[in-house]
Amino acid sequence: MVVHAQVNTNAPTVICYPPTPQHSLFFYINDRIKVQNEADAPFLLQPRSVVVGLQSCSVTLDVNRDHKAIRVGFHPAGMYRLLGFSMAEMIDGSYDAADIFGNEMNDINERLQEAQCFNGIKEVVEQFLLSKVKALKKTLPFDSAMLELLRLNGNISMEAVASLACLSLRQFERVSKERIGFSPKVFARLIRFSKAYRLRETFPNLSWTSIAYECGYFDQMHFIRDFKDFAGVAPGIIEKELENSPLRMQAGLRL
Repeated sequence: MVVHAQVNTNAPTVICYPPTPQHSLFFYINDRIKVQNEADAPFLLQPRSVVVGLQSCSVTLDVNRDHKAIRVGFHPAGMYRLLGFSMAEMIDGSYDAADIFGNEMNDINERLQEAQCFNGIKEVVEQFLLSKVKALKKTLPFDSAMLELLRLNGNISMEAVASLACLSLRQFERVSKERIGFSPKVFARLIRFSKAYRLRETFPNLSWTSIAYECGYFDQMHFIRDFKDFAGVAPGIIEKELENSPLRMQAGLRL
């Protein structure tokens, strides 16, 4: 996803960014963002390119005034296949991509700033990713099984997903923590929560009851619990935050 949002100088630029069920690679071409991981903690300026693991809770972003960025979202286990180490080590973490990929990433950042259009930006990132294909770790049935879990918005039994992965439940749990970072049950909860959050962003007139049903929540308490665990607040507070937010980071950036 390539986005460019120029925020009115009188508008606030601080927004909440909830967890998503994807590992990500971000490139910041113009203003770099600042991230606050906990309340009262300082905002930290991010590098030009950042590798981000799965998040267990929301963070606060200051996107500044001229937000021009690329986000590469990976399929389940995609980041593991690219980097080759346990994704459990990356939970709630963000890392300077130059520390991982070396001087090659500095060159990518320079080429992105020189690109004249969105297509040019896309080509730079695609060429970088395609250059890594031959070195990827091999795909497993687990990977397509977790993609199916994602497609079904987390609404499938863990026994069924483990069967698709050709693993016992114990093996499924172990492989999930290595290739995804979370256990399968927590990952399924994150998928459902993320869909609910994005529905609220995209269709603000939808009731929370309708959203809960659409996302497969048949128990109101589980719906509220997931919002408190991943967003840190109840759904009603999210509604007020979205109304006051200058940008919509999940459904797509908007002025």
